[in-house]
Amino acid sequence: MSHESKPINEDLFRDKLIELLHAKMVRETPQFMERDAHPKQHGLVKATFTVAKDLPQNLQHGVFVPGKRYDAWVRFSNQNAPIQSDRKKDIRGAAIKLMNVPGEKLDANNGNTTSQDFITISTPMFVTHDVEEFFYLIKALVSGKLALLRHFLFHPRSLLNLLRSNKNYASPLQTRYWSTTPYQLGPQQIVKYSLIPHAGVVTHLPVDAGPDFLRQTMVKQLAEKDYDFDFCVQLQTDPQRMPVEDPGRRWSEQMSPFIKVATLTIPHQAFDNPAQNAYGINLSFNPWHSLAAHHPLGGINRARRVVYQTLSTFRHQHNHQTQTEPTNYDIPALETSIGAQPEKEK
Repeated sequence: MSHESKPINEDLFRDKLIELLHAKMVRETPQFMERDAHPKQHGLVKATFTVAKDLPQNLQHGVFVPGKRYDAWVRFSNQNAPIQSDRKKDIRGAAIKLMNVPGEKLDANNGNTTSQDFITISTPMFVTHDVEEFFYLIKALVSGKLALLRHFLFHPRSLLNLLRSNKNYASPLQTRYWSTTPYQLGPQQIVKYSLIPHAGVVTHLPVDAGPDFLRQTMVKQLAEKDYDFDFCVQLQTDPQRMPVEDPGRRWSEQMSPFIKVATLTIPHQAFDNPAQNAYGINLSFNPWHSLAAHHPLGGINRARRVVYQTLSTFRHQHNHQTQTEPTNYDIPALETSIGAQPEKEK
């Protein structure tokens, strides 16, 4: 019941996208290779993911075992590459990595046998309809303003989604995040995810906001207390109005409200140190680091399986670093000290 429908040319445009992003990474960060997206890291923080005890039977799949608690890492970031000031509107990211998750994973070819990743960003809709349109958007972005204008003339919804998605936020801990793309939940259900902050969403910038104020704000907030998020799922109730193959279309929360399945707790902590920052930069997150019960769906997710792994492998090889999957909060020494240097913001 996945309702997937793969375009004939999807793999072609996926491979063309890999070539385009590969060249972009080399051009923008020729020495220490940054991610092609979400390169600016606000912080890698320790967290716990605790599943609700009173979870309805139909939601008890995969990691959603009532009362189950997982240790986790969460990486907060800005999407734009190259790196820019936090004062500029952008899409923000929160990537969650649950550790020591039992069971066979969908993508274990890089040694991932223990992690369950959930990828979320600060917008409920993806910018494009499919992989082909995303390729042409990235091609236009790297080609200049005239090419981008021409692209948006033929894809006005893409422009509208981008304008709606690029926003300011006061803190990564006071931002709402969505998966934007759909996932299986057990054999018969399809869902999207959302992280909803207990502290509320705040979009106005502080008066003294500097270029790195999101990291600085999070440092201050986590020095004082814990911060919690509700991890929620939205059930697909109408395949036509809530399509799998068009993540650029928002699923109505009036038709299907989000349901809390777990609490993500980020405890009071000090995280802003060179070793932990470098470790966060080195980590890879991929929605296919996943149990089959949370199988990623749709064209963008199908492309991510290859794009994310290929570019992550390239990045790590270029930086002479090994891709690793954590099983605890220990931070290993990395092969090169380049990644341990503070990020230079623009």
